[in-house]
Amino acid sequence: MDLHGFVVPREERYFEDYQPGAVHEFGAVTVAEEDIIAFGRQFDPQTFHTDPQAARESIYGGLIASGWHTAGLMMREFVRFYLPKAASLGSPGVDALRWNLPVRPGDTLTMRVTVTKTDRSRSKPDRGLVHSFIEVLNQNREVVMSMKAVNFLLCRSQ
Repeated sequence: MDLHGFVVPREERYFEDYQPGAVHEFGAVTVAEEDIIAFGRQFDPQTFHTDPQAARESIYGGLIASGWHTAGLMMREFVRFYLPKAASLGSPGVDALRWNLPVRPGDTLTMRVTVTKTDRSRSKPDRGLVHSFIEVLNQNREVVMSMKAVNFLLCRSQ
């Protein structure tokens, strides 16, 4: 079983399993043209997300995924591989969200997550905060999206 750099599987993970400085890589999502268009039509109807022919005439020279589509794909993989199954308590938000490069049909995206800091709560000793720097990489290992996230996680011990 690939633990993606963790000592225990996601089902058994708690706050204590997230170590500052640890780097975790996972996921492999290939982005399909029809998914880019469907997402764009529903949530971000700019022509470079919805119309391949019009997109060729845009500054991008072709169809690109909405940044929000990329963020949604990232979130799915973040939950599938990184967040603990039973100990995740949500997030107060993210910072520094950046779409560095366009995501195009056929791109395969992976994630690299670095645990930047952990803080056990003083007021609620059953939980802690895990700060992570998330990078979404394309098949050329170029960073197409990055952001800083904070997540509340339950502790294994009190």
